[in-house]
Amino acid sequence: MKKYLTGITLAAAAALALTACGGDPMSNSNTQAGSSDSIIVGSADFPESQLIAKIYAEALKSKGVQVTEKPSIGSREVTIPALKDGSIDLMPEYGGALLQYLDSATKAVSSEEVAKELATKVPSGLTMLTASEAEDKDVLAVKKETAEKHNLKSISDLQPVAKELVLGGPPEWKTRLNGVAGLKSVYDLEFKEFSALDAGGPLTLNALLSGQVQVADLFSTDPALAANNLVALEDDKNLFLSENIVPVINEKKSTATVKEVLDKVSAALTTEDLIEMNGRVAKFEDIGQIAQDWLKSKNLA
Repeated sequence: MKKYLTGITLAAAAALALTACGGDPMSNSNTQAGSSDSIIVGSADFPESQLIAKIYAEALKSKGVQVTEKPSIGSREVTIPALKDGSIDLMPEYGGALLQYLDSATKAVSSEEVAKELATKVPSGLTMLTASEAEDKDVLAVKKETAEKHNLKSISDLQPVAKELVLGGPPEWKTRLNGVAGLKSVYDLEFKEFSALDAGGPLTLNALLSGQVQVADLFSTDPALAANNLVALEDDKNLFLSENIVPVINEKKSTATVKEVLDKVSAALTTEDLIEMNGRVAKFEDIGQIAQDWLKSKNLA
C-alpha cells in the first residue's frame, strides 16, 4: 500500500519541485517581464495550479514564445487583480470556482452552463481560452471509519452530525460560497469549528489523517484520496460546480500563436493525466520534468 506523505514532507516536495523550476515566485525567465513580446505565466499557491502553469510555460517556450514565470502567487483575491493590472498575463483557472468568485448568485452547474456564463463574466481586459475536458473539483472528504460511523455517503448526510465535527479547508473558505457559506446556505450545515489550513494541500490532508479535522476540502484529482482510503462525499445538491481547467489571459497577450498552443494543451489534457502527474509531484519529482514528460507524450513539445 502506498504510504501517505506527512504535511512536512509533502510541503518539502513541493518546495523542491518549485526550486528546480525557478522557484522564486517573482523571478524572471527568458526575458524581462512586461516586454511587448513576452508573456508572464502565473499560478495559484497549490501544486496542481503550479504544475499546469508550468505546462503552459513550457509549451509556449517550445513554440518560441518568450516566457516569464511567477508561480505560487496566491488565491483569486490576489491573482485576479494581478491579471487585471498586468502583474501576470496568463494562468490556469477552474471554471466553476472562478464563476462563483465573479458571481456568487450563479445557477450554472454543468460544464456547458459554466463556460457559457463565465464568458460573459470575465473582467474587462481578460479573456478565457478553450476549456479542457480535464476537471478537478473540490470534494468534502472523510476517513473511512468516520463515514462508516455516521453512515456518510453524501454531503447531506452530514446534517445530523456536523456540529460534532471540525471542517478543514483553505482560509478563504471561511467566507466563500463554495465553502463554509455555501455549506450553510445550500446544505444547512453548521460545523463545530472551521480550521483554516491550505488549499487541498499537505496541511489539510495531514489534519484529516491525524484527526485534527474530521471533514476536509480536498481535490478530486488528489491521489491521496485513494492512497489513504478516504471517502469523497457525493455533492448531492451541486454546491461545487463543474471545474474544467481553463486558461485565463490578458487580451493584449492573446495572440494567434499563444491561443493555438494553449488550445492544443487544453484539448490533450485529461483528468486521468492530472491524477497521474499529481502522484508524481507527491513523490518529490521535479514539476518541470513532469511538465516536459507530459508535453512530449502528447507531441506538444
